[in-house]
Amino acid sequence: MNRLSRRLENLAFVAVLLGGIGLMISMFLGVGDVIGTLFGAPLLGALEITESTMVLIVFGGLAYAQIRRRHLRVELVYLWAGPRMRSVMDIIASSSAIVFFSLLTWQGWNEAIYSLSISEATTGLVRLPLFPARFSLVFGAGLMVLQLVLDLIGDIRHFGNPQAFDLVPAE
Repeated sequence: MNRLSRRLENLAFVAVLLGGIGLMISMFLGVGDVIGTLFGAPLLGALEITESTMVLIVFGGLAYAQIRRRHLRVELVYLWAGPRMRSVMDIIASSSAIVFFSLLTWQGWNEAIYSLSISEATTGLVRLPLFPARFSLVFGAGLMVLQLVLDLIGDIRHFGNPQAFDLVPAE
C-alpha cells in the first residue's frame, strides 16, 4: 500500500506540474493577447489554448490536494463532533466523492474517445484538437478516484481516530 501511495503521489505531482505549466502558458498568452489587442494585433489561438489548458489546471491539482488533505470542507459541525462521528463523516465524504469522480472519469473517458474518433477541434481562427484536454480531465479525475480509495481505506482503518490520518508527514 505504501508503494502504491508513493507512485500515486508522484503521478499527482506530475499532474500538478503540468497544470502549473498550463497556467504559465495561459498567463503569458493572456498578457500577450491583451498587449497585442492594444496595438491592433491580438494573438491568434490564445482563447482556444487557454480554454484547453483550464482543464489541465483544474484537474491536474485535484489528486495532489487530496493527498495533502487540503480541499476545503465545512468544519462547523466537524470540529464539534467526537472522533467516531468525524470518522463517519470522513467515510461518507470519501465514499460520495468516489462515486462522483468515478462517474466523472467514466463519462470523461467516453467523451475523450468520442472526441478522438471524430477529430473534434475548437471552432475559431485556429483549430486545435480537443481530445488532449478531454484526456487530461480523465487523467486528473482518475488519479483523484485512486487517492480517494486510498483515503477511504485509511478512514476505515483509523476509525475513531481521524486525526491520525489527517496528519501529513513533514517533508
